[in-house]
Amino acid sequence: MRHYRGVNAAPHSATVPDTLFDDPAAEARWRARFTAPRVSLPQWARDAPDRCLYTSNASGTWEVYAWDRATGTHRQVTDRPHGTHIATVTPDGAQVWWFADTGGDEFGGWMTEPFSGRPADEQPQPAVPGTTPGYPAGLDLGRHSAAIGASTEEGTTVWISREGRAHIVYRSEHDAGVGALSRDERLLAIMHSEHGDSRHPAVRVLDVGGPAAGSRLAEKWDGAGNGLEVLGFAPLEGDPRLLLGHERRGREELLIWDVAADTETEIALELPGELSADWYPDGTALLVAHQYAARSTLHRYQLATGELSALDIPRGTVGGAAVRPDGTVEYAWSCADQPPAIRALHPDGTDRALLRPQGEPAPGSQPLADQFVATPHGAVHALVATPAGAPRGPLPTVFLLHGGPHAADEDRFSAVRALWLDAGFAVVHVNYRGSTGYGSAWRDAIENRPGLTELEDVAAVHDWAISSGFADPARCVVEGWSWGGYLALLAVGTQPRRWAAGVAGSPVADFVAAYADEMEPLRAFDRALFGGSPKERPERYRMASPISYAADVRAPVLLLAGENDPRCPIRQIDNYLARFTELDKPYQCYRYHAGHGSLIVAENLRHAAIEVRFVRDVLLGELYPRSTRW
Repeated sequence: MRHYRGVNAAPHSATVPDTLFDDPAAEARWRARFTAPRVSLPQWARDAPDRCLYTSNASGTWEVYAWDRATGTHRQVTDRPHGTHIATVTPDGAQVWWFADTGGDEFGGWMTEPFSGRPADEQPQPAVPGTTPGYPAGLDLGRHSAAIGASTEEGTTVWISREGRAHIVYRSEHDAGVGALSRDERLLAIMHSEHGDSRHPAVRVLDVGGPAAGSRLAEKWDGAGNGLEVLGFAPLEGDPRLLLGHERRGREELLIWDVAADTETEIALELPGELSADWYPDGTALLVAHQYAARSTLHRYQLATGELSALDIPRGTVGGAAVRPDGTVEYAWSCADQPPAIRALHPDGTDRALLRPQGEPAPGSQPLADQFVATPHGAVHALVATPAGAPRGPLPTVFLLHGGPHAADEDRFSAVRALWLDAGFAVVHVNYRGSTGYGSAWRDAIENRPGLTELEDVAAVHDWAISSGFADPARCVVEGWSWGGYLALLAVGTQPRRWAAGVAGSPVADFVAAYADEMEPLRAFDRALFGGSPKERPERYRMASPISYAADVRAPVLLLAGENDPRCPIRQIDNYLARFTELDKPYQCYRYHAGHGSLIVAENLRHAAIEVRFVRDVLLGELYPRSTRW
């Protein structure tokens, strides 16, 4: 096994346990949930729909696979040490493109090879000579051209590539990205933040088909606090209709903008929650994805008549969906107690599993129950699960806080949640303010006061868990990754009496140092969230930083961090641990050679095992005596 060093001396270095359960069947079950083969929703070549791409963990690392439906053959396209998860296929199905970074740092460029494969002695080639490396900022491929976006320290650049030559059509110091190319490849929609707020972008349409490629044709911005999202041009030649997401009425809804006529049609649907959509292939209807209370539904919306028809799919969460040329809707589906699946809903109503990977599916787990906790700011939606056969409580409980922050916990399968349940812990998810799916005001409530706002909602749910007898107040643990890891670190410092242990994966620990080292798109996000940079808003950054509260931490802390992470860079984590060492606070750290998380299955197994063993040992007093913590 590769050696992973600790940040400080050996007593602070987390070790990987060989096993977690004495029962061999239980040990095999939790590992199988991580190692069971999985696949992503296939994407297909627009003009050659039998040629598809998907990603899978079948090799032990998430990589890109080509699937020829006509012959039934599957081929692993990429084989890179740290995995590959961003890829697409050209409209004619001839070429595969994938994004190649270094060690998971997310900085790199696009590579290509034939869909059918390349000779063993040949290497993949750069897809777009003439572009420069960067963080990916959108991509859309046409028959004769490609729109490529990249972000660097200097800002965002967008190229149009034709006949092997790339031309810059947009450049800005602000965060921006490719939205969509029109079918005739004359119009390019980009999302940008030249108004200064990357969290609520505007949309610009450029003329990229003529001699004045890059000239501005149209602009749409809904004003401060109202973002627009490019969902795609109509799938017809010469059709200038652009499908957008908007939030003019305080939630994500839909509109169609005729760019040529500069007219728009809002699509008002009587559905609670938030909406996204994609076109049906003939351009006469939309496939509407509806998200509400942590679950999804799919609908067909007929543009000419306004008729909305629900599609008959199982209860749970849809992670993605698209319409095949024959009208079949293929979708990625999941729920908490069943392993995820790729399914196909045919026009005749037949719903079947699609693209089953070889090998045994992941063992199931426990369902999630809804809990709405009243607060002065509105009801906080929590999702809770209890171990099979567990007593009614109070139970040792892990609060798993989602990342983002603009994301949400949903009724979907999680190998991590299932492991905590098998280990005897109840699990609580909290869709705190900042989460998506509950309206714009809920999502944006964390502006100017991030971190502390979310933790008010976590505290309210924690209070419910204790007062209801669900959770044992002496055995509550806070855990999360990315923004969730940041909240976990902030929680043990600002709510020290609530938590017996804290676990933080890839967290922000020192916001000022993170801002200095992170990728530029995240700096733009931070400026929008805090109302300025650390120099402009020093007190806000100080109040939001876990390092500011290190002296108040009473619980042992486990940190897991990627050495190549461009989102939550390693230096700011080192700063936090140096402060912990100075204060003689109990902690362990596990560093791994990857970026913001890992695409390697064995690495994720190690992360999970380290977390559970650490928390067990802390709660049993075997790692740190209670006097050390309290």
